[in-house]
Amino acid sequence: MKKIAIIDYGAGNLHSVRKAFAYLGAEAEILEEAPSVVNFDSLVLPGVGNFGPGMEELEKRGFHPFLRKWLNEDRPFLGICLGMQFLFERSEECPGEKGLGFLEGEIRRFNDPSLRVPQIGWNAVRPKEKNNPLFRDIEEGSYFYFVHSYYCVPKNASVIGSTTAYGLEYCSSLWRGNAFAVQFHPEKSQEKGLVMLRNFLNI
Repeated sequence: MKKIAIIDYGAGNLHSVRKAFAYLGAEAEILEEAPSVVNFDSLVLPGVGNFGPGMEELEKRGFHPFLRKWLNEDRPFLGICLGMQFLFERSEECPGEKGLGFLEGEIRRFNDPSLRVPQIGWNAVRPKEKNNPLFRDIEEGSYFYFVHSYYCVPKNASVIGSTTAYGLEYCSSLWRGNAFAVQFHPEKSQEKGLVMLRNFLNI
């Protein structure tokens, strides 16, 4: 059985994520602070809330160096929603707060006045590459559930795992080695979301 660790920084929807992995037969542990001993296979960083306070809480609980080490060692990682945005250098949501800097780029707010912001609801996701293991057995254009006002703008387009259209075509998931991140919520995306989480378990 795969063992998953889910980072708790006080603002994530971690219980629904934990329930989804449990449904798939994975043991899920909640980490309230950076562990001194690693006894799990994969790491998940869920997230809702504000970029600035979220980064401050990650630092307070000792997750900054732990996350950077995990990511640099190319261990299986899944960021969800704000957990995806944390991977970048900075965000318009909180200009003075630095992100983890695992990826070059920034987080921008949807600024089209014709759009409803935040984007809430189902939207189509289009994988950039057919061999993306996170999207195995998921048809192109499948719908996933989104709740967000900001989107990721990677400096290097090669890390874009998929795109979604909402006023513009934006990066809706990332893929770099064994690190994956999604702007949508697979744990709230019914059957397709469970397929995606199962794919992550198999990485």
